[in-house]
Amino acid sequence: MSRELEIIAKTTHPNTVDTLSEELTNLGVHKGQVLLVHASMNALGWVSGGPQAVLEALMNVLTYEGTLVFQTHSPTLSDPKNWENPPVPKEWHEVIKATMPGYDPAKTPSTYLGILPELFRKWPQVQRSDHPAFSMAAWGNLADELTNEHPLPFSLGEQSPLGRAYAAEADILLLGTDYSANTSFHLAEYRSRKRKEITRGAPLNVEGKQKWVTYPDIEFQEDQFPEIGKAFETSHPVTVGNVGLAESRLFSMRDAVDFAVGWLNE
Repeated sequence: MSRELEIIAKTTHPNTVDTLSEELTNLGVHKGQVLLVHASMNALGWVSGGPQAVLEALMNVLTYEGTLVFQTHSPTLSDPKNWENPPVPKEWHEVIKATMPGYDPAKTPSTYLGILPELFRKWPQVQRSDHPAFSMAAWGNLADELTNEHPLPFSLGEQSPLGRAYAAEADILLLGTDYSANTSFHLAEYRSRKRKEITRGAPLNVEGKQKWVTYPDIEFQEDQFPEIGKAFETSHPVTVGNVGLAESRLFSMRDAVDFAVGWLNE
């Protein structure tokens, strides 16, 4: 059975913009909210209109007074010596670094994140930050404020859109995903100062030409995120409910990051 037939078979009724909007509202999503979303289309069940309908439902509930945020990372714009999924031959590394097109927020696709972030980055009035590997995109009232600057060093730290979302008291919606997708825990990794500093590389467009640049960052350890999330839920308010077929979680980004800093430091 194909993946689409499996999704149809387990869906009891068609999900629509209206039904998803109602379920998002029941979960606690509301007008004017700053909302960072991590979502799985497959987890939602069959949706009339597919990913377009999901984005429209989110925007309908938040309205333009709110701000919708997705990560639109492109981790393939990185040093090929670190690639593992899949690795490439060592003798290719220098050729790749010399020829890989530089990051362009309009052209560079998001990778490994599913169809929703890729569609979102192309959506009218969405603004995408200028980081080759760890860009974020936003729509709504604070879109420009969150994305207009994204320093190359320490890519998801205080001065990044992620740090600005924290300052804007954003909430996080895990829409059919678990805490392994919760990017905000990376901000906690910077704040904890427990991670090793490393050097990353990426291709940039500099005066119309591709240039390979390096920048300081930290080593991420996403494998700890599910454990942090499980501990977080035991002591902090997390609203759990279904949107479509997707078990979803809504919680304060500030609560989650602050908790994760303490957890990492302990």
